[in-house]
Amino acid sequence: MLVKTFGSAVYGVNALTITIEVSITSGTKYFVVGLPDNAVKESMFRVESAIKMAGYHMPRQRIVINLAPADIRKEGSAYDLPIAIGILAASGQIDADLLDQYFIMGELSLDGGLQSIKGALPIAIQARNDGFKGFILPLENSKEAGIVNDLDVYGMQNLAEVIGFFKGTEKPNPVVVNTREEFMKQINSYEQDFSDVKGQENIKRALEIAAAGGHNVILIGPPGAGKTMLAKRLPTILPPLNLHEALESTKIYSVVGKIPTTSALLTERPFRAPHHTISDVALVGGGMNPQPGEISLAHNGVLFLDELPEFKRTVLEVMRQPLEDRKVSISRARFSVEYPSSFMLIASMNPCPCGFFNHPEKECLCGPGVVQKYLSKISGPLLDRIDLHVEVTPVNFSELSSSREAEKSSEIRARVMKARTVQDHRFATNDTLHFNAQMSSNMVR
Repeated sequence: MLVKTFGSAVYGVNALTITIEVSITSGTKYFVVGLPDNAVKESMFRVESAIKMAGYHMPRQRIVINLAPADIRKEGSAYDLPIAIGILAASGQIDADLLDQYFIMGELSLDGGLQSIKGALPIAIQARNDGFKGFILPLENSKEAGIVNDLDVYGMQNLAEVIGFFKGTEKPNPVVVNTREEFMKQINSYEQDFSDVKGQENIKRALEIAAAGGHNVILIGPPGAGKTMLAKRLPTILPPLNLHEALESTKIYSVVGKIPTTSALLTERPFRAPHHTISDVALVGGGMNPQPGEISLAHNGVLFLDELPEFKRTVLEVMRQPLEDRKVSISRARFSVEYPSSFMLIASMNPCPCGFFNHPEKECLCGPGVVQKYLSKISGPLLDRIDLHVEVTPVNFSELSSSREAEKSSEIRARVMKARTVQDHRFATNDTLHFNAQMSSNMVR
């Protein structure tokens, strides 16, 4: 008997529909075809154990499973559940009438429990776009998928519950998430504030200008001047994410499995601060099975590179194209994927290896050649893509000990949002432009 179930494969930040065909005939072997990776091939052991633990039996016949279309590579263990349901339906242990109405995805543990999957949000969007009635997935991912309208999302804890659903003995309620309520209840919940920083009013003003126009900025100054402290507070003065931006960022985090189980939607602008030992693949994305990198995880937010000259030259140079195009394309022999990467870059660095070049009080111990060699680690083309270069000087003791209250992030953000409103009116006829940093050279003229 031939039975079809439906799942999905994630490519980039979007999903493709995958048909899982299960055929049971006379024989003894188990085959998975359709370009599966090792995790999919190993599914037989998890599926067999889970079926037995649910109180059913694995057919002792020839089982052929085809994952179509066959020219697309299928990765991960999320196909365990649709394969198990397909085997049970093909062997007549459950009814197959409803299978063509649902996307089914989930990893099975040996005891039949369902483990979380990656990419639940883009898969749910694909299920809705393809006209499916519902999506059955692990309970842990149900809130994430539940933000998609016009799709019945069912979170299940184990294989037995899924079997009961198709047999009609289990009637769970669909997961319903009020997207707007979820979005608004956590918005603007930052723990840090610009009022924590004493002095440095000029630097705060520079960061306010950068935030207003979405400009990249580099802070250059000695150790202890407050560069890192200021950079970490930049997201607190950026305008809140709108619903469209929140969904964009949530899709990216869904693909890498980094959405907190307590929330369905990212409500704060991402802030990513990778260590200077990061590889170029980890920064821009890629790998054998391409995944988004740090620059895509910072989409609609801030990417902070502390001690910029300490990053490898190759790592910094691969950022040039994403900074220019606000997207990153990763090409392989068989396919290519594209990830969004529209972020604000904020970098910090010392002016020399010892850190005290041009310091008002401390003497620099570096020779002229050493300083020049240190600064040359950052290429001219990369610096050209950083709009604001700001020199940071240490704050004197009288300012640090002052009891005068500094300006709060909420006050600075109000001015930034006012400037963004002006830019919205300026670019009202262009849907792709939202702030000054996105303007082309022709538009600047």
